[in-house]
Amino acid sequence: MAAREAAISLWNSICEVCEIMYQFRNDYSFGAHPKVLEALAATNLEGNIGYGGDPYCDRAADRIRQLCGCPQAEVQFLIGGTQVNFTAIAALLRPWEGVICPATAHINGHEAGAVEATGHKLIPLPAGRDGKLTPAAVAAAVKEYDNPHLVRPGLVYISQATENGAVYTLAELEALSALCRENSLFLFVDGARLGAALTACGCDMSLADLARLTDAFTIGGTKNGALMGEALVIPDPALGRDFFRIKKQRGGVLAKGWLLGVQFEALLSGTLYFDLAAHANRMAGLLQQGLADLGLELYVPSATNQIFVSVEDSLLPALEKLAAWEVWCKEDETHTVVRFVTCFHTSEEDINGFLGELAKLL
Repeated sequence: MAAREAAISLWNSICEVCEIMYQFRNDYSFGAHPKVLEALAATNLEGNIGYGGDPYCDRAADRIRQLCGCPQAEVQFLIGGTQVNFTAIAALLRPWEGVICPATAHINGHEAGAVEATGHKLIPLPAGRDGKLTPAAVAAAVKEYDNPHLVRPGLVYISQATENGAVYTLAELEALSALCRENSLFLFVDGARLGAALTACGCDMSLADLARLTDAFTIGGTKNGALMGEALVIPDPALGRDFFRIKKQRGGVLAKGWLLGVQFEALLSGTLYFDLAAHANRMAGLLQQGLADLGLELYVPSATNQIFVSVEDSLLPALEKLAAWEVWCKEDETHTVVRFVTCFHTSEEDINGFLGELAKLL
């Protein structure tokens, strides 16, 4: 984490003295897709009712239920990923229950202890380079914590796609779901990059599968064309009872809630949400292949819009002047794993231009 913070500081300093040519830092550095902005502008002076009680949120929620094949589902809109994660977890768990998650999980490494601040201990488990959690690892943790003096594991948290760009297969999700239900564990899926996962080459699951196999999951908008916003889907409405109250208590309610409904309606009324994610994946595929062709070693193969490569430390200063990216971790004493991320705004010209400049550096 110290290396990542140092890289962020260095990147900010560089931006003050030079113009970064290519943007691969993350998938939310750009604002929103033009169609989303058009929808927001069209509603700007309508005078909608607040707090999500508007027709836009209603229609967006109905559309999500339709896509999930789950007409009874509770659908809630929150402004960001951290808010939706800790609020949903706090709503589902009893005070003495904890959360099993991969050590690489977003809630473990990127949310400043937000879940722990609600009173729920995280139980991080080792994960491979793909960032996936296995049923065997979960079963072992359940056994280890079978002690009334310890927190009781009450929920399993995974991300789809994972923090390392991998996608759970339908069989893997079914196995995790079965284990969770056998052990009275909730299964929660962080879908901040769900669009990238569902449109990844080889993905064999759908929103309907998620609704069937999980107790709650999110559909991320922030990282796929929305200005901000995440949708939380709770297939069993009994689990979503009074959710608005805890959402309000935890600071997750947006007074101008229609702004979230408008965006999700614009993204999901047609195929825009999936088209944008598929585009980001295609751009990432071109980038990943181009980096490999230049001789850079992939830290882990990715089917989604996050690409991870190992770079010699001596190359980093020049690379920082060429593009915006993030340090992921240290590979060894002389190599650093660098993350590149594509998004709805990434173009093929961006990819080819960057690869051409990088070839000169190499």
